[in-house]
Amino acid sequence: MNRPSCLLASALTAGMLLSTAACSGDGGDASGRTDRSASPAAASASPVSASPVADAPRAAASSSSASASPAVRELTKEEARTALITNTDLGSQWTTSEGAATWRDALLKSKVDASQFVTDKGNAADCQKLLDGLYAEDLLGKPKGESADTGFDDSDDEAQMRYEVAAYGQQALDDRFTWLDSLPDKCDQFTAVSPKGGKQTVQVIHTDLDDAGDARKGLQIKMTGDLDDNPDTLTLDFAAVRVGDSALSLTNGGLSGAEHDSTTQATTAGADRLKDVLNGKSPQPTQG
Repeated sequence: MNRPSCLLASALTAGMLLSTAACSGDGGDASGRTDRSASPAAASASPVSASPVADAPRAAASSSSASASPAVRELTKEEARTALITNTDLGSQWTTSEGAATWRDALLKSKVDASQFVTDKGNAADCQKLLDGLYAEDLLGKPKGESADTGFDDSDDEAQMRYEVAAYGQQALDDRFTWLDSLPDKCDQFTAVSPKGGKQTVQVIHTDLDDAGDARKGLQIKMTGDLDDNPDTLTLDFAAVRVGDSALSLTNGGLSGAEHDSTTQATTAGADRLKDVLNGKSPQPTQG
């Protein structure tokens, strides 16, 4: 019998098959050449590619998020002017302002009566900072870049609106928004003294704004005291919206109250204009 020869032939055949499989695993082609750039270890460590269909929603979401955010850069002087709203953004009763109202000096130049803050001296300083900021029209602090402002008068109730767009820097704005958010607690109600010595009761509350910009803050301040020897109440809305490193801010109100719809209308239209300008676009015209 040729049994040993058969066993030898089988062994040789098995060895050739193993050799061929190893060459194939090393990236060899039909001619027997081996691609050294793809080692077996690298091949086994490579993850399975995700389906293009599964990746598409993530890619689309990322693209949408990037296009929605304005470029982070400082305004130029001309851009700040372009980002200002006009009276057509507010309503037919609003016209270009003819000058500051007389109640500004009579009520906003008041000093906080510190004696009421026996245990919270820091709160007295914050409340004074609020009054000073309303009078100086710089509750967001001093701009670090360009700015522009405008004013409007409301013929229906003799209210006034002062509107500003400026570059501040995101961190400075975030810090100032945090401070503004604390005022309804620190300065919920306090007494101030007018330049003529009259006492005023001041109240500060939160107000809601429409969803606009990257961050927003609304306050309403009521000051009740004597104006020309007659009791009167001044009501002011303050609103600010951050878009990137810049922000819009406004005060709106008067002795007949503050029309909050005009405040939210101004911030919504203004945030859209500011975002367009920062993205290098021309602001969309006001829809009538």
